[in-house]
Amino acid sequence: MRVRDLLAPGAPRLRLLAGEDELDRQVTGVMTTDLQDPGRFLHGGELVLTGMLWRTAPADSARFVRTLVAGGAAALGAGEVEVGPVPDDLVEACRRHRLPLLAVPDDIAFGAVTEYVGRHVSAGRAADLAALVDRHRLLVSAAGAGGLDAVLDLLGGDLDLDCWVLTPTGQVVAGTADRLAPADRDRLARAHLAAQQRGHRPPHRVRLADGAYSLLPAAETAGPTPLADWILVLAGDLAEWPAKRRQLADNLARLVAAERVRRDESRRLRRRIADELLSLLRRDADPAEIGRALHGEGHARRLVLSADATGLPDGALRPILEEALLGTALVAAAGPTGAVAVLPAPDAAVPADEVRALLAPLEAGLDAEQRIAVGVCAPTADPAGLRGALDEARHARRVADTRAGRIRVAGPEELASHVLLLAAVPDEVRRTFRARLLDPVTVYDEEHQADLLHTLAAFLRADGSWTRCAAQLHVHVNTLRYRIGRIEELTGRDLSRLEDRVDFYLALQIA
Repeated sequence: MRVRDLLAPGAPRLRLLAGEDELDRQVTGVMTTDLQDPGRFLHGGELVLTGMLWRTAPADSARFVRTLVAGGAAALGAGEVEVGPVPDDLVEACRRHRLPLLAVPDDIAFGAVTEYVGRHVSAGRAADLAALVDRHRLLVSAAGAGGLDAVLDLLGGDLDLDCWVLTPTGQVVAGTADRLAPADRDRLARAHLAAQQRGHRPPHRVRLADGAYSLLPAAETAGPTPLADWILVLAGDLAEWPAKRRQLADNLARLVAAERVRRDESRRLRRRIADELLSLLRRDADPAEIGRALHGEGHARRLVLSADATGLPDGALRPILEEALLGTALVAAAGPTGAVAVLPAPDAAVPADEVRALLAPLEAGLDAEQRIAVGVCAPTADPAGLRGALDEARHARRVADTRAGRIRVAGPEELASHVLLLAAVPDEVRRTFRARLLDPVTVYDEEHQADLLHTLAAFLRADGSWTRCAAQLHVHVNTLRYRIGRIEELTGRDLSRLEDRVDFYLALQIA
């Protein structure tokens, strides 16, 4: 149980005086004491009940609270039957040390509080469940789909331990999805990847609106990249848990890692099918042969993704896409850094934006030199159309690769615009073109804290309309004219000419 459960309807009538932000602490038992130094009797996680007979002066409160905090107490319950209302110095000491303080009214017996806690939690039971999960590890590894959900349900029902298994993109592998909002899952995944990218040791602690969460990697051995590893999410701050409960979390992480290995083994057949399919598409095989390779993947419409990675270890992209797409795709390796995925297509429009949103959390785990570029084709309902879909996805990926950002996605709607021409131009030529045209503006902005580059982009978006652009930038038209004039002086170009506007526009599109 948690400290907040002591304030729930049906609990003994206690009053919260301090520690409002620490109510998610786990309570493992009760200790009643009036010793000045009860620290040697604390094991961690206790609700300490005291009649405050140890207090002879205000300074005693700070000393007593420090002892409880050092011993790992979860909360302090101060009885008012002996010395009256809880003194302000004890309230202040608990606030300073972030220890929840509960007032026990004079008509509430300590025995009633102890009995209430005893019905809801037992430190011995936690040890039993830790052993149970350890024994269950081999069972789950052979249990097939649903094994992890059964274990997480067991922990939630018997130990009040809410936990989930997430992919690095924040999708739920196991656990009750509707008890963790999508925005919270996204934030947890990003926080975990960012902490790993910075080299922080787990567990990683994240505080959301409803309390603290602890994050652990779920991998038996280091894989090619943490961007493909599952994440074990536990409600609560693992650092504040007693040793037995921390052991339970470690056992659970190992169990999840074993299930991940089992899932990887089951993907071997799908990987062989995916590699065979890509080989058939590359040699433009007969549609009937392609259809036979897709036997069992019975979807009327299909989508092809072409992806490539920069700065990631060889072979890392395939497992990243497999986890991001939650096993719905056939993912084949395309060279050491690339991958191709064939997956069911929705009936709606091409979901390039959905792919971008799906992969967005991975940005937190990439450094400045790493990136992933993905091209998305238009859906096709005919196996004979998959060869053209693959070519289309590759063209879209080259378009995506010209952009800024660590996660870059382009769809088929962009293949009929200027960006396709840019993608066909060698990288060095694109960079040289942008530098020659825009470097004078960029240098001026840096030296004078100006905003000319942003002004230029806004002017082009407004189709050269002075009044509309000035309104969008919230500046006077004369200010806008001065800035555009300065850009023309720096570059030797004339923004009233269509040719120069086109050059500026293309330069701004180049990453």
